[in-house]
Amino acid sequence: MVKGAEGEEAMTNSSAAAGAHILVFPYPAQGHMLPLLDLTHQLLHRGLTITILVTPKNLPFLNPLLSQHPPSSIQTLVFPFPAHPSIPPGVENVKDIGNHGNAFIISALSSLREPISNWFHSHPSPPIAIISDFFLGWTHHLASQLGIPRVSFYSSGAFVSSVFMTLSHQMGSLHQQPFACLSHLPNSPSFPLDQLPSMLRLYRESDPDWACVKDGFIANLSSWGAVFHTFDALEEIYLRYWQREMGHPRVWAIGPLMNLDSAGPNPTDRGGPSSMPADAVLTWLDGCSDGSVLFVCFGSQFSPGKPQMEAIAAGMEGSGARFIWSVKLSDSDERGEILTGLEDRAAGRGLIIRGWAPQVPILNHRAVGGFLTHCGWNSVVEGITAGVFLLAWPLQADQFVNARLLVEYLGIAVRVAEGMDAVPDSVELARIISDSLSVTGSERVRAMELRSEALAAVQQGGSSRRALDEFVKVLSALGQNSPNPRDHEKKE
Repeated sequence: MVKGAEGEEAMTNSSAAAGAHILVFPYPAQGHMLPLLDLTHQLLHRGLTITILVTPKNLPFLNPLLSQHPPSSIQTLVFPFPAHPSIPPGVENVKDIGNHGNAFIISALSSLREPISNWFHSHPSPPIAIISDFFLGWTHHLASQLGIPRVSFYSSGAFVSSVFMTLSHQMGSLHQQPFACLSHLPNSPSFPLDQLPSMLRLYRESDPDWACVKDGFIANLSSWGAVFHTFDALEEIYLRYWQREMGHPRVWAIGPLMNLDSAGPNPTDRGGPSSMPADAVLTWLDGCSDGSVLFVCFGSQFSPGKPQMEAIAAGMEGSGARFIWSVKLSDSDERGEILTGLEDRAAGRGLIIRGWAPQVPILNHRAVGGFLTHCGWNSVVEGITAGVFLLAWPLQADQFVNARLLVEYLGIAVRVAEGMDAVPDSVELARIISDSLSVTGSERVRAMELRSEALAAVQQGGSSRRALDEFVKVLSALGQNSPNPRDHEKKE
C-alpha cells in the first residue's frame, strides 16, 4: 500500500511498467465513489496501473476492488482527512454529515493539493494523468501545475451535469429569480429555485468554502477530458452538447458500468449492515411471480418521517402488491412501530429490510416490476438497466433534474411526490403502485426498450464499450508519449 502521509514504500518502477500509471481520486460519498471504483476496475482489467487516493475512513470502500487485483497493478495513497472547522472530528464521508456538508468536504480536500504534489515529485514513476470526481474540480489546477491531463468523472448524468456547467457562473445570482431558465440547453428546461441541484442553490457569496466549490465547477469545463456514467441512447443530446461546450471530442459515455463484461465487485459486497442477508431476500423473491414486486428505497442519506412512512405503508398495503422496503432506521426509532404493523398486516407479501439492501440483485430479479426511488443517479441507472417501472420521488441534490429526464423526456417514470417534506396521498399512491406493476403501461414498455438499449451499449461493438476502449487507448498513448510528465511540467 502506498501511504503518502505515512511514508510507506512507494510503487516500484517494475510495477508501474505494467501500464500507464493513473491517479484516481474519488469523492467520499457513496453515490460518487461506487461508479468511479467500477470504472477503476475496468481500467485495471484493461492493463492500466492505478494509484487510488482516499482518506483513512474511506479505505474500507476499496476492499472489494483491492481483493480482485494484485498490488502490482493497484496501490492506495492514503492521506489524513484535513481538519475543517465545520466538519466534526472523525467525519470523512458525506453519509456522516449529510448533503449540507458537501461544500465543507470539498474545501477541506482541496488542502491536499500540496501533499499530492509532494508525493508526485518524489515518485519514481509518477502518474501521467488524474481522473477525479467532478466535485473535485480543484484538481484541474493541480494537474495543470504538475503538467499532466485531468479527466473529470461524472457520477451523475450528462443532463444534470449540463445544468451544473451552465449555472456555475451564476451561482451568486440564482436566488434573485424564481426560475432558472436554460434556453440554450436541449429541450430548454426551466426549474424553480428549490428544484435546482443543492450545490447550486446553497451557494453563499464571499464564503471561501463556496468559492472553492464554484471555482471547481467552472474548472471542470476546462478538463482535458470528461467521462460520464451514462450511455448514448439515454442522453445522447446532452453528451453532444458537452462536446460542443468543451470544444473537443474527448467526452466518453461508458455506462452502465455494472453490466460490462468482467464487472467489478459483486453487488452484494458493496453494502453495510442489514437486518436480512442478501440470500434470504433473493430466496423470498424466487417465490414471487414475474413483475409482481415493488422495491422501495430512498438511498443512503434519507429516512422518511413518520407521516411519510405512514403514507407509504398505507399505499403499499392498499395496492395489494408484493413489496420490499429498504429503510434506514435504528432499533430504538419510534417509527419502527409503523414497519412492524405493516409486517403484521401484510405478512407473506412484503419484506422490510432495516438498513442496507442488495439493490442491484433485487432490481434485476425477474419478480421485481417497479421501483419507488429518490432518483439518485446510480439508482436511476440501475433501475433503467433492470427494465423496471420507476416511481419518482425526488428529494434533493440532483434528483429533481433526474426526475425531469425520466418522466418528461424519456417517459419511463411517473412522479408520486416531490421534496423532503412531501406526504403523498396514500390512496393515489396505492393506485400508482398497482398500475406500475402492469405489463401493458406505456412507461413499462418504454422501460423495457431502454433496458435493451442499455445492455446493448456495453456489449461488444456497443457505444459504451467502444467509448471505454477508446478512453483506455488514449490514456495508454499518453503514457507512451510522456513517460515522465515532470519533463514538461508547467506552472500555473
